[in-house]
Amino acid sequence: MSGQTWRLVRRDSAGPAEPPVLDGHQRAVVAHQSGPLLVLAGPGTGKTTTIVESVVDRIERRGLDPERVLILTFSRKAAEELRRRVTGRLRRTTRTPLALTFHSYAYALLRREAVLAGKAPPRLLTGPEQLLEIRRLLHGELENGALDWPQSLREPLKTRGFAEELRDFLSRASERGLDPERLVALGRRHGRGDWVAAGRFAERYQVRFDLDPQETYDYAEVIGAACALLDGSDVSERERAAHDVVFVDEYQDTDPAQEQLLAQLAGDGRDLVAVGDPDQSIYGFRGADVQGIMKFPDRFRTRDGRDAPVLALRVSRRSGDGLLEASRRVAARLPAAPMPSDAHGHRDLEPLPEAADGEVRVLLADSTSQEAAIVADTLRRAHLIDGVPWRRMAVLVRSARRQVPLLRRALVNAGVPTMIAGDEVPIAQEPGVRPLLTMLRIATDPAQLDEGVAEELLTGPLGGTDMIGVRRLRRALKIAENEATPNP
Repeated sequence: MSGQTWRLVRRDSAGPAEPPVLDGHQRAVVAHQSGPLLVLAGPGTGKTTTIVESVVDRIERRGLDPERVLILTFSRKAAEELRRRVTGRLRRTTRTPLALTFHSYAYALLRREAVLAGKAPPRLLTGPEQLLEIRRLLHGELENGALDWPQSLREPLKTRGFAEELRDFLSRASERGLDPERLVALGRRHGRGDWVAAGRFAERYQVRFDLDPQETYDYAEVIGAACALLDGSDVSERERAAHDVVFVDEYQDTDPAQEQLLAQLAGDGRDLVAVGDPDQSIYGFRGADVQGIMKFPDRFRTRDGRDAPVLALRVSRRSGDGLLEASRRVAARLPAAPMPSDAHGHRDLEPLPEAADGEVRVLLADSTSQEAAIVADTLRRAHLIDGVPWRRMAVLVRSARRQVPLLRRALVNAGVPTMIAGDEVPIAQEPGVRPLLTMLRIATDPAQLDEGVAEELLTGPLGGTDMIGVRRLRRALKIAENEATPNP
């Protein structure tokens, strides 16, 4: 050994993180002693900071072992952000991750128990793998006449879109505890032949993996499998004893299966802090149920049987009076939860004096193409006329798969530099992958090459031109066409 000492330094760290200044509402959450607590946090109220400081308070002031703290959240990006901020405030790392997604936690639990039992770890299907299996099964059923399916659905069985819809339908059913048998019974009770057919398909889908010696789950099934493992077993007692406090971020995005998992893990009046905002529940299409956060006080009662207390964060650090007034007018039209009267204060936000105000504009477009052009023009004008740096601009979309390709092309054509988060775009839509797939598709079927596809290829990384070059090419092609046309 040379005797040298090496010190690892995080590059993106500017030094030890200083404790933030909390407002009174945040301090009340941090001071919560034990038992269930629901924290309603509107936009910009510092909910992530509140979670981080609550964790730090329990570890540094109350002496809690970091390994006995669990933070569950909705997305991998949110879990990574929470881990980074907590370890930054603690000025140390931990042996196990403090923050996990529900699916990561469930899979880790199943994997650990399988290894302890001397079995092979379960395999988790990715979304594309699950879709491929469904399409293979549907293709086989088509060859056999698709007798279980209603006549009106036999033609759509051939399409990828139907396979995607079927996958989503089965996932939503699984999240609500509907196994194939119950799904078939539900379809018969309501006279839905398509539900009956989907339930029978789900039976065949499960049998396909039952024949595999290695347990296999998709993302919807892994939560249900973890719930079954925790249901009245020694695993449940061991897992509950392993954590002294559980925090849940973005609770409005949980589905019934995740709520059941949380009840088994941290129910019965245990130390549980859930943070969210019913006004921000937008993932219903993925199975999220806003009733989960609305009914949290009743479903997670204290040890003495009372409703869980509710606290609201009411100071907005992100927006000034103008933006708050506009956003609160929209929120006022949303259905309010049946909660204690003081909880509705999460909509009565107060801005910090130094919070920058902004401007709210509503622009109407006649088409998606025009919408993308308006966005690009607005950003370009803000940069050239108002001097706003490109790095201070952002565009939010509802669907990365449907909206990003068109929007990116409009931004590039307008000379607006773009950067898209890699985990927000399917690999087939990646800027480096999409043109190659388009070229291969045209090579196999030249009839798919139309004016829009040609323009996309020319202005993409393979063509390397801009809209001026496209106009010049159009003009040259028009001249060539006129010259090739014989005079009458």
